Amino acid sequence: MAIAYRREDDLGAAAFIDILERSGLAERRPVGNPERIAKMLRHANLIVSARDGDRLVGVSRALSDFAYCCYLSDLAVDRDYQGQGIGTRLIAETHAAAGPDSMCLLLSAPDALGFYRAIGMPKSEVAFMYPRTEPTS
Repeated sequence: MAIAYRREDDLGAAAFIDILERSGLAERRPVGNPERIAKMLRHANLIVSARDGDRLVGVSRALSDFAYCCYLSDLAVDRDYQGQGIGTRLIAETHAAAGPDSMCLLLSAPDALGFYRAIGMPKSEVAFMYPRTEPTS
């Protein structure tokens, strides 16, 4: 079966936590706090899913103004499906949905740097951030 990609702005917290766990991203997200996860989903305005039939195998969660910028805050692909181009396609679908004039920005997890280099995503030397002061869970 082919992987299907679509906007899924009503993704539930349980499904999101499940894909975070199956992708390995759960160690960097507050999966032990379902209320916080639900709030993260509720305030995101661009969620793209990748499904193999009914099975959620990947998701991107972003915030965008759909005119100028898009912050891709989560990119998770089930470990069993990694290496098949799903993450690359999720980024492309997210960027396309944000609009052709939008810049797409993300912050990489340290162990994912190689992925972003491999797909040719340019690295910024001009980003700054205030990190979270509390643990992620």
